[in-house]
Amino acid sequence: MSPVDRIKQLRQEIRDHDHRYHVLAEPVVSDYDYDVLMKELLDIEAAHPDLVTPDSPTQRVGGAPYSSFPVVTHPVPMLSISNTYDADEILDFDRRVRDILGDEEAYSYVVELKIDGVAVSLRYEDGVLILGSTRGDGVQGDNITANLRTIRSIPLRIAVDHPAINQLEVRGEVYLSHAGLEQMNQVRSEREDPLFANPRNATAGSLKLLDSRQVAERPLQVFLYSLRFEDETGVLAVQPELDSHYGRLQWLAGHGFSTNTNAQRFDTIDGAIGYCKAWESKRSDLPYDIDGMVIKVDSIRLQQELGATLKSPRWVVAYKFAAQRAVTWLNDIRLQVGRTGVVTPVAELEPVFLAGSTISRATLHNEDEILRKDIRIGDTVVIEKGGDVIPKVVEVDFDKRQEGAPPFKMPAECPICHTPLMRIQDEVALRCENVSCPAQIQARLEHFTARNAMDIDGFGPAVAEQLLSHDLMQDVGDIFSLTQEQFMALERMGPKSADNLIRSIEASKDRPLDRILFSLGIPHVGERAARQIADRRRSLDQIMTATVEELATIPEIGPTIAESVVNFFQNDQNRTVIEKLRQAGLNMKLPELPVGTASQALNGKIFVITGTLANYTRDEAAARIESSGGRVTASVSKKTNYVLAGESAGSKLDKAQALGIQVLDETAFEQLFETGSDGQLNLL
Repeated sequence: MSPVDRIKQLRQEIRDHDHRYHVLAEPVVSDYDYDVLMKELLDIEAAHPDLVTPDSPTQRVGGAPYSSFPVVTHPVPMLSISNTYDADEILDFDRRVRDILGDEEAYSYVVELKIDGVAVSLRYEDGVLILGSTRGDGVQGDNITANLRTIRSIPLRIAVDHPAINQLEVRGEVYLSHAGLEQMNQVRSEREDPLFANPRNATAGSLKLLDSRQVAERPLQVFLYSLRFEDETGVLAVQPELDSHYGRLQWLAGHGFSTNTNAQRFDTIDGAIGYCKAWESKRSDLPYDIDGMVIKVDSIRLQQELGATLKSPRWVVAYKFAAQRAVTWLNDIRLQVGRTGVVTPVAELEPVFLAGSTISRATLHNEDEILRKDIRIGDTVVIEKGGDVIPKVVEVDFDKRQEGAPPFKMPAECPICHTPLMRIQDEVALRCENVSCPAQIQARLEHFTARNAMDIDGFGPAVAEQLLSHDLMQDVGDIFSLTQEQFMALERMGPKSADNLIRSIEASKDRPLDRILFSLGIPHVGERAARQIADRRRSLDQIMTATVEELATIPEIGPTIAESVVNFFQNDQNRTVIEKLRQAGLNMKLPELPVGTASQALNGKIFVITGTLANYTRDEAAARIESSGGRVTASVSKKTNYVLAGESAGSKLDKAQALGIQVLDETAFEQLFETGSDGQLNLL
């Protein structure tokens, strides 16, 4: 047998054994026999390095570590899922679905276990895994392909049984089983390393490792639950059964992916609710953590019709289980000042183990909450993790209260700068209105330099605290005037670290306008809202001079966000910061749109982009559409207004023509922006 043929045979055998062991849990060979096959493959590939391919089982662990993870943009945003905690809210979800689809549309639901892990995306081309990434902020994530390749339940190659499926994306959750965490902590204990608190933290920490060889030593697993084809129309034309989420789960399992076999389909919302309730009492029987159930509309076509809000798809909801509780003692109440000046009381607790981690602090929210629950220092309290994530004090055991324990009273002054605290009208929170308060400045610095904001690598809490204590900064605008010598004067900051920090600060000047807007920490302005505002107003000057009414006309920007933006830029100290950023040379505007382009010329129009464009990338074309009020979707439907078609447009073009939808080439696309309507267009 030739080396080529033997390599092909060995790879297929090893893939089959990997699938049986890591996905089906049904091994048919011993570890020794498996190692013999792998050793033979390694020897042949070493003798014939020209025959080594990226999808070979020998390539699951890469070579030299990364210095950092490259950032990738998701082809379709990985939105978060709306949460609900009781059956009535699930019924409300069903009512909203019915209101949009209408009574004549029949639909069913698929219910799955909500795995408590880390969301990832896998992209395949011609059957080969080419990219794996984290969710990140939902729009962009980290390229962790090398780390994900080490997980043996992720296939490096799949069968391509039709040309339409040669490009696809699979999403799922990487997780650690309880046994896997115990195994990892046993090794860490022997090395005298800190132990992981819970499986999710261990999973997240593992995927952030820059050396994939270390990741390979950790028993990570994955459940895949989402499948999207680049050519959705072409796939559904040959496999109409894939207009079903449940059908796609079966497709994934049939092509070697690890799926959770507990997914069930129901024709009624009552059946879905019953299944959720049944698992709430069985969650502890599983060998891995779940924190709820996920209910999805089964039809892919109807999912697209239902669409999404600013943050979440309308076709899916997560039913979160009741939080687990524990009893402990409240040793003290400390006050924490955030970047917007809000003073939050925090409970200092006697450490107690709860839902996979040791809890020593919990939020008390605000003074009204403390008074309502009558929480006092020294009390025996019941705590829970809200949504199994954030610890909070639920109630007090008054029978165990110490006699004479005084009620807690919030101070009249900021605990950091001693400025009188103010209660804002219609808000329960007390706020320190001194924007120069050191606690606020540090929190704003940490937000401004964070990875999803200005992404200044190395500028962490310790650096921020030292800079403030040495009076080297007054606000975030001062970051860009700091020198290498000033950084070197800080503790544990050598010449190389200082040089790297200066380089990172300089690189951050090229961040796009939306990142700058988000980094300013304007109340209520998240990443998505910042992108929407930046796309419509195009420059920071235009944003600063906008009225509440003008901002509120931007899609997905309501009056609360609009008022917050206007109030922020009316503050003289904030304007001083902006001027410092301007003088530092930050990117304060987006490229100008062509003359004659109306900011809302395409308001409400739905586009599909297909094929290879000559003058735009797809992201650039989509950004231009959205900046003029339009919306880009992944597939053609009766609701599509235009299809922008480049070369090799494929089945999306065919479907558009069959439905009589207007198809644009790039010339007609340009004309659309000039005219604001399709009346004068030369259509394909």
